[in-house]
Formats: sequence, C-alpha cells, structure tokens
Amino acid sequence: MSSIYHINKGINRPLEFKGLRAQYIAYLAVGLVLLLIAFAVLYICGLSPYIILPLTGGMGGGLFYTVYRLNHRFGEHGLMKYFAKEQLPKYLWFNSRNLFTQLKVKK
Repeated sequence: MSSIYHINKGINRPLEFKGLRAQYIAYLAVGLVLLLIAFAVLYICGLSPYIILPLTGGMGGGLFYTVYRLNHRFGEHGLMKYFAKEQLPKYLWFNSRNLFTQLKVKK
C-alpha cells in the first residue's frame, strides 16, 4: 500500500512538505545524508550494529526534533534574519525605532 504525500507549491508560496518550509527541507535532507555516512563509517570501522543503530537512531531523532523546532520558532526566513542580526556590529544595534519614527523632514 503506497502513501500519497502532498507537496504544496502555490504561486509565490514557499515549498512545504509535511510542515517543513523552505530551507528546512534541505537542512533535514543534508542531516540525513550525513547520518547515513556516519553509519557507514562506523560500520566499516567494525563497531557493533547493536551500538550503531541506537546511536544513529537517537541522532536522527534529535535531528528531526531540532529541524522542526527551528522551523516552528523562526519560520521561513527568520533563521537567516537571526544570523544576519548576530553579524551586525554592536554600535549599529538599537532597541527602539523611536529615533527613526520621530525624524522630521525640513523643507
């Protein structure tokens, strides 16, 4: 029995799959590929599968939890805005918009 997954892509709307929006789909995909590579490397190194499976399963669960939490907290563009704000120099930070809203244009 096959499952039908709906990918909602409207006009001027971000890609959404199972609640994940925009770049978070790529973050999850890259994380899963890295987990697969880590599993292969650990298996080739000779570690027991009884140790590797719970380890990668736990890391995979943590990956899903983290990506969905970031998706819910920041939304589509919020994570990029958060990192951009962190790179802003301290002397450009301001806590209020009053300086800009109270400017008067002299004619």
